[in-house]
Amino acid sequence: MSLHGKRKEIYKYEAPWTVYAMNWSVRPDKRFRLALGSFVEEYNNKVQIVGLEEESSEFICRNTFDHPYPTTKIMWIPDTKGVYPDLLATSGDYLRIWRVSDTETRLECLLNNNKNSDFCAPLTSFDWNEVDPNLLGTSSIDTTCTIWGLETGQVLGRVNLVSGHVKTQLIAHDKEVYDIAFSRAGGGRDMFASVGADGSVRMFDLRHLEHSTIIYEDPQHHPLLRLCWNKQDPNYLATMAMDGMEVVILDVRVPCTPVARLNNHRACVNGIAWAPHSSCHICTAVADDHQALIWDIQQMPRAIEDPILAYTAEGEINNVQWASTQPDWIGICYNNCLEILRV
Repeated sequence: MSLHGKRKEIYKYEAPWTVYAMNWSVRPDKRFRLALGSFVEEYNNKVQIVGLEEESSEFICRNTFDHPYPTTKIMWIPDTKGVYPDLLATSGDYLRIWRVSDTETRLECLLNNNKNSDFCAPLTSFDWNEVDPNLLGTSSIDTTCTIWGLETGQVLGRVNLVSGHVKTQLIAHDKEVYDIAFSRAGGGRDMFASVGADGSVRMFDLRHLEHSTIIYEDPQHHPLLRLCWNKQDPNYLATMAMDGMEVVILDVRVPCTPVARLNNHRACVNGIAWAPHSSCHICTAVADDHQALIWDIQQMPRAIEDPILAYTAEGEINNVQWASTQPDWIGICYNNCLEILRV
């Protein structure tokens, strides 16, 4: 799909509810397709799959399905060649894997690691391994991270195609774990990091889970909410603290000392997204000042004073995602709106 003839820079979609989770489809044959998750207080949330119509230049809702609690994160299978089934994952009370078709979205499997208990520890986030899409990692408020293995079988009638099992579960932090992300270092399959309420960034290797490395600790021990690996240079990652107005850039070769702080925001940072195609560009988004900022960090370790681009939305930005296979486009959501911006 080529939208360059129209040269429209912003496309907007209005959902029937507040949008919280959001992400871009990765498949090459499904450009400008995103999934959106609602934030409704009741046990009655929704996920919508929307796509941009080339002719009308309008977003249309392809289908909607139920999701009990709000989705804490949504990801499409990181399948840049289109060889795997068209799968979508959501986290909330459990990790769910969905199969998407043009007409419906069907639950393939629900991955639950609390076999012996009626109580379920909510999942704060998850990540889908880009090198091996049969691996996913979840983070939970029960201080653990779980690495899941997916099996994709043959379709036999309506039998579910995808099943999953726990490969490993580890106590990752002293308190709640708020985010997990696989690193592209060392082949991209075995290294991952997590952040949590204890204020630390910890790095793990699936081949040596008996120990972890603390890469950073917040000086005030504020909880760290998000972490995001640089897509081109696996030495760098970004994190942010709860109620913090800055994004901290870390270099794993120099533990515990930030190489940069991006602090031009006037309110708490809500989202971080590295450019998929460049090692020195990162987008940060803020709720209260309605701004998404793009930074060029190539002069690190010299201080980075100002962003190179700023976009002001019409509401408090809840989420920002940079399209991995369409690097000219960033998605943001605020209130009940999704906007995609050409950068």
